[in-house]
Amino acid sequence: MRELRVLSPTAILGYGFPESSFEEGMRRKPHVIAVDAGSTDPGPYYLGSGKCFVDRANTKRDLEFMLQSACQNNIPLIIGTGGGSGATPHLQRDVDIIKEIAKEKGLSFKMAIISSQIDKSVVVQALEKGALKALFPAPLPTKESIEQSTNIVAQMGPEPFLKALEQGAQVIISGRAYDPVVFAAVALKEGYDPGLAMHMGKILECAAIAASPGSGSDCMFGTLRDDHFELDTLCADRKCTTVSVAAHTLYEKSTPTSLPGPGGVLDLTETTFEQKTESAVIVRGTKYIKDENYHIKLEGARSLGYRTISFAAVADPVMIAEMENILQTARERLKTQFSHLHENDYYLDFKVYGNNGASVFGGYTTQGAREVAIIIDAVGKTPELADAICGFVRSTLLHYGYKGRISTAGNLAFPFSPSDFRAGEVYEFNVYCLLPASPLEHFTITEETV
Repeated sequence: MRELRVLSPTAILGYGFPESSFEEGMRRKPHVIAVDAGSTDPGPYYLGSGKCFVDRANTKRDLEFMLQSACQNNIPLIIGTGGGSGATPHLQRDVDIIKEIAKEKGLSFKMAIISSQIDKSVVVQALEKGALKALFPAPLPTKESIEQSTNIVAQMGPEPFLKALEQGAQVIISGRAYDPVVFAAVALKEGYDPGLAMHMGKILECAAIAASPGSGSDCMFGTLRDDHFELDTLCADRKCTTVSVAAHTLYEKSTPTSLPGPGGVLDLTETTFEQKTESAVIVRGTKYIKDENYHIKLEGARSLGYRTISFAAVADPVMIAEMENILQTARERLKTQFSHLHENDYYLDFKVYGNNGASVFGGYTTQGAREVAIIIDAVGKTPELADAICGFVRSTLLHYGYKGRISTAGNLAFPFSPSDFRAGEVYEFNVYCLLPASPLEHFTITEETV
C-alpha cells in the first residue's frame, strides 16, 4: 500500500521543538515538512498592526532546521500564514528570514510566495452587491468599518499550494491559509483521499498538542495511506492515544461531526480511532463533502485607540466585599470628570483577579477572597487621553472612602513604579465574514530562485 509521510515540527513556527524529535522525524524519511505559522488566537493587534506575534530569533531558529533538511533531502517545505497573521508585512518578515538563512547556509531552491492580502475596495464592492456572508457571532462589516481596516486577509484553501507545487516550487510560504491545507497539499496533489488528507492536516497543524501529554513545542509525524492515516509522536515522553487524537479532532469546532473550510466540509460521523501501538493511532472513515459554492473567509482589523493599564492589589476584606459597588462608583465619577467627551472617545474596564474566578467567568464573587488584583484598562482616542483616564480612575480607587474603611493612607498596593503603563495601540477584528470566490481568485503567487 502506498503512503505519504508528513513531518510537523511545531504547533506554530517559532514555538520551537527538541532537536532530537526533529532528527527522529527526518530519520523516518518524510515526503514533506509542513508547518503552520499563524493564528487569530492572539487577538486582532497583530493583524491590525502588521507585527508578528512570534519573535524573529525563534522563527529563524526553527526555519534553519526545516530549510536545511528540506534542501538536503530534496523535499518540499510548506509554510502557512507567514508571520502569524498572513498580511503583507508578516509574510515579508518570514520571506526575509528564509533568504537570510539561504545566504548564510549556502542553500539554493525555487520558492513560491503566495499573497493573501485583499484590497479594501474588493470587500466594499462585495458588501454593496450583497455578496458577503456573516460568520456568527460577528456581524457584517459596514463600508466605513472596511475602509478603516489596516489589513484585510483572505484565508486560502489548498488550491494555491497545489499550483505552486505543480510549478516546481520546493519552498512555499503563504499569507493567511486554512491551517490543515499546508499538511494536505502534497497528498492532494498525489491523489489521496481528501477527507483523510484534510483530517490528518487538522491534527498535524498543532503538532504534539494532540499527544498525551500535549505540547505545542514538539514534533508530530503523520503517515497517510489509501484508507487511513496514522499519527505518531517523535519523543519517548509523549504518546498518541485514541482519546488525545479524538479530542484534538474536536478542537476549535462548533459541532462535533463536521468541520467546514474553504471549498468543503469534513464529515466525521463515521470516523474511528484505533490504538495501533503504545504511541501511534490509526484514523479511518473521515469523508470530504465538496461545497457547491466556494467561499473564502475574510479577516480584517482596525484601530480603536490607545491603551494604558495600571496593576494594583487589594488586601482589605472590607474593600474586597464592596468591590462591585466601588468599581461602579469609579465609573460614574469618570463620566462626570470627562463629561465633555463623547462616550465613543474612551473605554474603561476592570479585570479583577483572585475573587473566586470572577475575572474569567464574570460577575463579582469576592466571598472568602483574602487578596485580589485589579487591572485598570483604559482606552482613549489618543495615548494622552488613555493616560488621563487610567490616572484618574487609579487615584479615585486609591483614595476612595468606602464604608468601614480604617486606613486612609491608600487602598491599593502597587508592585511597580510607575504605576501606569502604556500598552500601545488597540485593535479589534472588524471584518470576519465569507466571500464567494474561485479558489485562486484573490491569491497572487510570486516565484523566485533563492
